[in-house]
Amino acid sequence: MENHNPEELLKYLCQGFMTLQTPEECLYFLQDLCTASELQEMSRRLHAAKMLKDNYIYSEIAVQTGLSTATISRVNRCLKYGNEGYIKVLERLDRRGRR
Repeated sequence: MENHNPEELLKYLCQGFMTLQTPEECLYFLQDLCTASELQEMSRRLHAAKMLKDNYIYSEIAVQTGLSTATISRVNRCLKYGNEGYIKVLERLDRRGRR
């Protein structure tokens, strides 16, 4: 891959995710790609998005996730005005019966 354009590199990363076939493959790739703290942060943000969707209040989300209210607010903005990434993932997880 010769192109160092940030957008192209991000697309390449997305294509890499799309090759993964099992949750275990995804976990192993994420563990190789990210630090433990980055994975924990992303996990907490997804959990916060689920809680926001379920109408929890910021203070309860902060207690349960350890996220700041500023980060929770950012997640909430993404839920309401973002690219629907959180929404699509949460809906698909709900259909599969996951948290």
